[in-house]
Amino acid sequence: MSKQNIYDNDTFFDTFLSSRSSEVNFNDCIETPIIFAMLPDLYGKVILDIGCGMGQHTKEYAERGAESVLGIDISEKMLEYAKEHNNAENIIYQRMAMEDIETIDRKFDLITSSLVFDYVEDFDGLMQKIYKLLKDNAEFVFSMSHPIVTAWDGVYDRYTRTETGERLYANLRNYCKEGLRKVDWGVKGYECYHRTVSSIINALIKVGFVIEECQEAHISDDMRTQYPDLFGGTIHRPEFIFFRCRKNTI
Repeated sequence: MSKQNIYDNDTFFDTFLSSRSSEVNFNDCIETPIIFAMLPDLYGKVILDIGCGMGQHTKEYAERGAESVLGIDISEKMLEYAKEHNNAENIIYQRMAMEDIETIDRKFDLITSSLVFDYVEDFDGLMQKIYKLLKDNAEFVFSMSHPIVTAWDGVYDRYTRTETGERLYANLRNYCKEGLRKVDWGVKGYECYHRTVSSIINALIKVGFVIEECQEAHISDDMRTQYPDLFGGTIHRPEFIFFRCRKNTI
């Protein structure tokens, strides 16, 4: 089973870093505010951040009073950036693929992850590993690209538009055909795995999680009006989906 490490591709990493250099982007304006609002009080918590990337969330958890935060990522480039720009005394950054988390020999009060589970082939197996790493009654909060987004196979246009380029509606096909998608996004042959909403939910339920909250990406009308090229499509489809789950110990 392959473990994807697209962020150590120089071209992809540079493109990603450039997109995050502006304060107006999907991560900072949509994903981060929603997932932070779903978090519990972090004071004194032992936290695992899966796919920590450049460490922005990891650093925020540390600053919110976490006892310790372990940030793992498969990308050396991401971890180098995190260690340089988003480090703290109560943070440990470690190079590790999310598929290998069963090698971690401690349990956590909270496990988080932002927009990385689209890269894992065996989602059900990963959920089992996460469940085992949580303490009793502990929480699991994560985001993923929305299945409406990952369904895209690169063959058809994402939107149907007017002659002037205005988005009329989002296009969708092959939603029920799960599995690997290869598209041109940042680089040629970018890979992610598409699964339906029901598959995500059932994988969580199967291992014993209680789903306490689910959110879909949203942004204000003002932001859509101010940045129509970037956020205009968000009225037609949510880019991300979010879950807050609890380990069921009954």
